[in-house]
Order: sequence, then C-alpha cells, then structure tokens
Amino acid sequence: MDQTTIDFSSAPAGNPGSGDDALTLAHYAERAYLEYALSVVKGRALPDVCDGQKPVQRRILYAMQRMGLTTSRSSSGQTSGARPVKSARVVGDVLGRYHPHGDTAAYDALVRMAQDFALRYPLIDGQGNFGSRDGDGAAAMRYTEARLAPISRLLLDEIDEGTVEFIPNYDGSTEEPRQLPARLPFVLLNGASGIAVGLATEIPSHNLREVSAAVVALLRDEHLSDDALHALLPGPDYPGGGQLISSESDIRDAYRTGRGTLKMRARWKIEDLARGQWQLVVTELPPGASSQRVLEEIEELTNPKVKTGKKALTPEQVQLKTTVLSVLDGVRDESSKDAAVRLVFEPKSRAIDQQELITTLLAHTSLESSAPVNLTMVGADGRPTQKSLRQMLSEWIGFRLATVRRRTEHRLARVLDRIHILEGRQTVLLNIDEVIRIIRESDEPKAALIARFRLSDRQAEDILEIRLRQLARLEAIKIEQELSELRGEQGKLEDILGNASSLRRLVIREIEADTKQFGDDRRTLIQAEKKAVAEVKVIDEPVTVVVSQKGWVRARTGHGHDAAGFAFKAGDGLYGTFECRTVDPLIVCGSNGRVYSVPVSALPGARGDGAPITSLIEMESGTQILHYLAGPADRMLLLAHSGGTGLLARLGDLVTRQKGGKSYLTLEVGEQWFPPVTVEPSHTQVACLAGGGRLLVFGLGELKHQPNGGRGLTLMEVEAADPLLMAVPFATGLRVRGVGRGAKARDEDLRPAALAAHVGRRARKGRVIDTTMKVQCVTAL
Repeated sequence: MDQTTIDFSSAPAGNPGSGDDALTLAHYAERAYLEYALSVVKGRALPDVCDGQKPVQRRILYAMQRMGLTTSRSSSGQTSGARPVKSARVVGDVLGRYHPHGDTAAYDALVRMAQDFALRYPLIDGQGNFGSRDGDGAAAMRYTEARLAPISRLLLDEIDEGTVEFIPNYDGSTEEPRQLPARLPFVLLNGASGIAVGLATEIPSHNLREVSAAVVALLRDEHLSDDALHALLPGPDYPGGGQLISSESDIRDAYRTGRGTLKMRARWKIEDLARGQWQLVVTELPPGASSQRVLEEIEELTNPKVKTGKKALTPEQVQLKTTVLSVLDGVRDESSKDAAVRLVFEPKSRAIDQQELITTLLAHTSLESSAPVNLTMVGADGRPTQKSLRQMLSEWIGFRLATVRRRTEHRLARVLDRIHILEGRQTVLLNIDEVIRIIRESDEPKAALIARFRLSDRQAEDILEIRLRQLARLEAIKIEQELSELRGEQGKLEDILGNASSLRRLVIREIEADTKQFGDDRRTLIQAEKKAVAEVKVIDEPVTVVVSQKGWVRARTGHGHDAAGFAFKAGDGLYGTFECRTVDPLIVCGSNGRVYSVPVSALPGARGDGAPITSLIEMESGTQILHYLAGPADRMLLLAHSGGTGLLARLGDLVTRQKGGKSYLTLEVGEQWFPPVTVEPSHTQVACLAGGGRLLVFGLGELKHQPNGGRGLTLMEVEAADPLLMAVPFATGLRVRGVGRGAKARDEDLRPAALAAHVGRRARKGRVIDTTMKVQCVTAL
C-alpha cells in the first residue's frame, strides 16, 4: 500500500511546500514534532548557560525593568527604588509584549522568582502571599505585588550598553534581548529544574561567594586543577540549608560528569527540658522536603492504612508502626515567621537513646533524601547539552569577556563621539566672531561652516544648535577639562580592548565588587555521613521455618520438631522445614530466575497456618515459585539448571531489600533451575548427571563464586534431548538411585575406584554409568 502523502500543490504562494512539492505523512509528522521538541527545549524548559534564565524568566525581568520597577540596596542593607505594582499588571505586560502563552505559566514563573525557599537568590521582591515551603500556593495575581530585587541589577544594568543582541518579539512589534548581560553565573547561583522533550535539567543552587571565587580563579588560571576548583566550590548550597552527606568523591563525580545523585539530610538540635526530659527539634530540611510532608509520613507510619487489594496490614507495616511508636511519642509543627522550619519530635521517654530516635526518623521519612544533579542547559553555541562544572564556568567566562568587550566598545564609541563634538566646539570658541558672521550672512550656514573650519556634518549640526550661554569664556575651560577627562577614559578603554590581561583584570574587579555587595554565608553544611539505616533488633534464637506445598510459611521456635505433628489447610501439605535462626533470611526462587528474600524474624508464628508467601513478596505475573531455602548468609550453595551451566553463590548473595526481588540466574526459554544445594567444607568434587545416565565428575575448584549471579559456567555438555538432571557436590563417593527389574527401587554406591572412569574436566560429556538399572538421581555418600 502506498504511503499517505500531504500535497501542498494548491497551497498559497510562499507557504512551505508550495508548488508541486509533497511530503509523506511520516516526514511531515517527524518535522513537526522536531520543531515542537526544539521549541520546548530552547523556548521553555532549559536555562541558558550565559544568564541562567529560561525564556519566560528573562522576559519577566526585562518587562519589569522597562516598567521602571528596579530597586537598589544601600550599604546598610536597606532597599529603595520603585514601589511595587500589582503582579497582574506585570503578567499582562509580559504576555502582551513578549510571551504569547497562558497567564498561569507566566505568573507561576514570577512567583517562583520571588520565593526565598525556591531560589537561593530571589530576583523579585514580592509583596503579599507568595506561597510557602509546605506547598501552599500563592494568592491570585490580582492580590500580590512585585518589583525587582536589588540583585537583579546584576542581570539587567548593562542591557542598554550594546552588550547583548536584541531579536524581534513574537509579533515583530518590538524587540527583546536574546540573553541578559549577567555579571555573575546565575545558572549556578539559582540553579534550574525542568523537563523538556527527551531532556531534563536539575541544576542545584550554589553560594555566590564560592562561585565567584571559582570564576576568579579560572580567569587568573584557565588550567586550574580539578582539586583546586573543587576546593573553591565544594558543593551545592540549597535555599533551605540542610546537610550534604555524600562523599567528596561522589560530589566530584557529579560535577565532572554533569550527572549524579547527592544524599541530603535535615539538620536538628537537641533541646533539654526539665527533669531530664529532652526533645528533638528539626530546623532545616533537605531540598524537596517540607514540614507538612514529614508530618504526613509520620502519620502514615504510626497509623497505616490497609493497602488496596489487601485484607489487613502487611507485616512490614505492622513492624514499622511498632518500631516508630517504640521511640516516638508525638510530633508537632512549630514553624512560624520567626522560625521557617521548627519540627518538634518528643521521644517515648527520656531513656530513649537520642541517636536511635534520629536514625529511625531519617531512615523512614524525607528528613533524609536524595537530590538529583543533571547539569543540562542551552550552551553558548545554542545547543542543549549536559555539561561539567568546568565547562559551565568556562562558557560563562567566555560570555562575560565578550559582554564586557562589547560594553567597552559601546562606551568607547560614545566617548569618541563626545570628543568629536567638543573638538568642534573648541574650534567655535577660538573663532566665535567669524562663526557668527558666517551664520548671519550665509544662506546655507552648515555647508559654509564645514568648508571654512573643516568640520564634520555632526560637528556643524551641533554648532548650529548650541545655546548662546555656552559661548562664554568659562565654558571654554569646562570643555578643556571634559576633553582631558574623556581622552584619559579613551586611553583606558582602548587598553581594555587591546590588552586581554586588562580585560580580565576588569572583569575580576567587577566580580569581586558584586560579591562584596551581594555575597552571603553558606547555608548547607557539607559533611560526609553514612546513610541512615534503621536496624530492627531481633533476638538471635533457633527457629524452624515451615513451608507448605501451596506456599504458606510460618516460623516455630526451636529445633527438632516432628514434621508429622504440623497441621495444614485442607488440600495442602508439607513442602519442607528449615532449621535456622531468627537472624537468617528465607530465600524464594522463582521460575524466571529471580530471587526473593524475607527475614525469618518477619514470618508469622506457628499458632495458625501462617501467611502466604505472596503476601510478603511481590512476584511478576506468570512467575511460579520453585524452591525455598533458609539458613545463614555465609552458607555456600551450588546453583545449576537444566541448560548445563551453574555457579557458586553464598546464601547472602541472594538476599535483596526489594519486595519485587532481583534477577539472579539467567535462564533461556524452557530451562529450569534445580533446588540450591549446600556445599559443605568437606566437599571437593561435583557430580553432574544428564539424561541417558551420563555422569561427569570434576573438581569443585573449577567453579567460581559469582556473587552477582548470571549464566554461570558450563558444568556439562548436554543436548536438548538429554538435559542436565542435577549437579551434586560431594567428598568421597556417590549413591546412585534408580529403578531395576520389576520397577523395583535400587541403590548402588560408587566409590573412588568406580568413579575414576567418570572423572574429567568441566564441560565434558561424561560417560554412561555401568549399571543395569535406570538411573534417576545421585546423592553424596
């Protein structure tokens, strides 16, 4: 069938595809989608490495500057300048002139730029309700007011000095800046977060002083070592503070590759009360966390709800509830205007170990969480790319040097123009009488002045427009003084343009001045710590795990129980018993090669029928349970399957914290794995039995321990018609079991002399056992 095509032959002239052109629907859809994706990536979601702003943010700042909503900060810290105006007025101007999108998107961006808990250095000074860190939304834009914050000057002050390129707005009625002339790398100062088509960004915020120090160091030495750069910029500095507990190497790797995950933790203090009582007070939260969220998590832990599809609380929910309530008596939120975050946790009693309460809260709530790092942005070349920290700083330095150069060229042009005008006025003052005569007598005084005094058109025009008061003697002195100052400035500007070192020194001086005015102390503490893990205290005692054929499990205290005394549901029976200890895991093997684990201490007691194993683990649809095993984590196992391969693993290697288990043994279609077999210290050989009674014996040393699982090594060469039946480790001899004449069960022992004919290297075919019975299995003697 022919591909569907879109014919543009009847399209008006000038339209894409006019004439006889035709596009397949696939090509048209691809082109349209790529245009849309590029629009989202560059026009909405990703910040620019040069000024750190997304288009909507840049347009809001530029519109507010054109509205005269700028402010400044005095040396005493007081803010002065324009009065704030209604946010609705700002949003209307932004939409009407620069941003043809919905008002909600523009107002949301404005609100975020005013939130001191969202941005490390807010760019907008908001008046009214601009939301809270607990997730409360801002008031409607008709109620709030806004003006630019003083630090926004670092983005906007040089915009009219020829520093950046202007482009037409969406309807061509006016112009907007392609970028803002940022005096500092705001892409690092405030960070950014966004999701585009096929791309996402998550840039953390940083401290202004540290970023400036790193930039200055790179300006002085572009070959600065990574160690020196990391020492100047050790890590993110989030608005809400908190503690960064990732190791130094993890932070460096995130900065080096442009992607990573950092571990964050809340900060707290212990407040002593009367009569030996105490309470834990959280004062800073990690990014993304809020007091309301922590309270909801505590409520879910202490008052859990039955999950969908379940009839009762899961053992994990009950255990968590018991664990938390054993150390925590109550929690309340005392956050206020004076204390942005103040969460008070009261212990169950004053005898509770403080570290135990802290660890429990960190392990089960967002008081400890992860902060992603994804340094993706629109680069200086206009392409969206994931960059390293050094690349980000280097590209911004290149942008800043180019910006200052353009600003210097613009100022030099103005200085030269002014010098040119003043030189013409000097000529007038030296020949004032003749100039007056020419103007009075000439029909075209401008041309006559140009011809007589060799003036330029610009100078002659200025002379004709000059006021009489500017012809006084005192004015001549002022002109001479101004010319002297301008020529001095001309020399400085030309030195900046002609000397790269002078240009760099100027940029460094400006960065240091801005840092002195707007810099502040670090809020986020960087101190490596181990991730909090809540350890459930379990009494180490002997138990017997009882597993039924239909997958019901329970644990009975002690060893040596008579299996005949165990009761089961109607139609069910005993699968097996495992004598182990409460600190051991129960391993479940699935038909898909995945393994699941449940702590023996979490199994129900033996008073009832137990609980179905499916309520303790989460299995994929269609997966069947093949085997169970419980015992100490250091027990060595031989794992093999019908495909003829196998490996050695410790029982602890099969343990996983995920209820959905983990993939461990790689199986091909139709292959099944055998029950795990314990390898005793005395075992030195492995016996492999295949279909047709073939037996291969090789040294246990030919296998290797594979803690991460996989396909394993070839144990015995087998065929689809005669698959591997079993693999058994042993020490001295084997017992062969099978069926003889009259279908009678028979046993036959193979001692070392009889086994010699079957000994070989791993992966061989082996030899058929010399016996008259039909071999079914082999076991170790």
